[in-house]
Amino acid sequence: MKTQTYFGKVLGALLLYACCSLGLSAKVTLPALVSDGMVLQREVPLKIWGTASPGEKVNLTFMKKQYHTVADEAGDWSIGLPALKAGGPYSMTVNDISVKDILVGDVFLCSGQSNMELTVNRVMDKYAQEITQYENSSIRYVKVPYAYDFSHPLNDLQAVKWQPMTQEYVQSFSALCYFFSKLLEEKTGVPVGIINSSWGGTPIEAWISEEGLKDFPAYVNQKTLYEDAALVDQIKKTEQLHQLAWNKQLYRSDAGLHGEIPWYAESYNDTDWEWVDMFSDNWALRNGRPLNGTHWFRKEFVVPDGWAGKDVVLRLGCMVDADSVYVNGHFVGSVSYQYPPRIYQVPAKYLKEGKNQLTVRLFSYGSCPSFVKEKPYKLLCGNQEINLEGRWKHKIGTVMPPSPSSTAFHYTPVGLYNGMIHPLQHYVFKGVVWYQGESNVDRWREYSSLLTAMIADWRALFQNENLPFYVVELADFLAPDDPGRTDWAALRKQQAKAAQENTHVTLIKNSDTGEWNDIHPLDKKTPATRLVNAVIQNEKQNK
Repeated sequence: MKTQTYFGKVLGALLLYACCSLGLSAKVTLPALVSDGMVLQREVPLKIWGTASPGEKVNLTFMKKQYHTVADEAGDWSIGLPALKAGGPYSMTVNDISVKDILVGDVFLCSGQSNMELTVNRVMDKYAQEITQYENSSIRYVKVPYAYDFSHPLNDLQAVKWQPMTQEYVQSFSALCYFFSKLLEEKTGVPVGIINSSWGGTPIEAWISEEGLKDFPAYVNQKTLYEDAALVDQIKKTEQLHQLAWNKQLYRSDAGLHGEIPWYAESYNDTDWEWVDMFSDNWALRNGRPLNGTHWFRKEFVVPDGWAGKDVVLRLGCMVDADSVYVNGHFVGSVSYQYPPRIYQVPAKYLKEGKNQLTVRLFSYGSCPSFVKEKPYKLLCGNQEINLEGRWKHKIGTVMPPSPSSTAFHYTPVGLYNGMIHPLQHYVFKGVVWYQGESNVDRWREYSSLLTAMIADWRALFQNENLPFYVVELADFLAPDDPGRTDWAALRKQQAKAAQENTHVTLIKNSDTGEWNDIHPLDKKTPATRLVNAVIQNEKQNK
């Protein structure tokens, strides 16, 4: 009896475990994009998809209609939805999953490199009043997480969140996407969804599939070098060790940090430092070669009486490459690379009446160290300002060899297509906005061919041979006398060539918004306005 009871208990436990296990494995899952707050494309048939156990029944309820299917042998399933009119919010249930706050409107895939990725908080100098006074929950935005893969295309993204255009989220929106979606919704009255799959610095070949690059064997072979994930990890670890060693030596050898009194201290005596013009090359070069390492700068300024007890904004333009900044010995901020504007908040408690001391520790990693001309270098308090341009005291902290290079795996062909485009394959888009080319300027001759290949590649993926593409022209860049400027013009011609030679491709003029000293011009509203006009014009022509 005891034996029977024992085996009965064991059998019961096993059956219970099996049932639980089956229940767990059978659970239906949805892709990351099919989630609360999503926007579905209006007026075209749609697909909702996911995974489950093979043979599992899937029941979908949406807009008072029910749909059913069964997962295939691989555990994949999909359900087609009819064309829908703009509207919402709606809810959807898929078995035991509930998806809320769904809108139906116009959905755009926006992709490219840093000018597509550049966030709203980087353009607040120009548009602060407009941005802070506007909200619109009919506009939803998703930033695709960074991902690359060289062995196979991924089928899903990491978890994402559809964000409404509210003050809580807007600072992280792409600035171009912000103005584009805002102006488009104002013109059409239709909800707008933006899926932004972009990554700064990336070349176009990283966004094309292996099949799409079949006519570019060098790029395919470059990708093949990194199909071994273990090799990639090994390279990363080795390069990290090299970088760590360089950083340690930079710190150990910087005289500004290891004296009795550090050079950023208010009490430090800098009488033996040389005076230099901040915009001169004299301090940055030796025998015609850049002085990489650290450069220290100090400047005295006088606080006006009316500034007492008030916080101050310190603007230090842009620097090549990085910086740490101190006011009267107090650290006020740092930026780790050259492009962002330096905007540091200086608390009132760090300032004093009369003379004050500003110290900049400038890092140079491998290019020529410099302060970028025609950027703001000033202290601001209300409507008053103190100009910081001109002569500074300067002393070299340490001279280093260039920082060790690292492999930019996200620049490698195919990788971003696999990780950030292929997972979107079942989503339906009204169009694609492409803003990229800066990283291909030095190889401009092939750009039209690559862009044409990418357009065909993505249209095949999304199963829409007429999918509209809107190519944002590169903004003008570099000084008029810079020989590199001609390459930028040449790439713009390649963009125009691709637009002319491919159907349903529109070039968005943007060269006139550039800033010679900034690869990331602040004016993202002008190209967005032109983009909206192009979208509306295309829609009128297609009716």
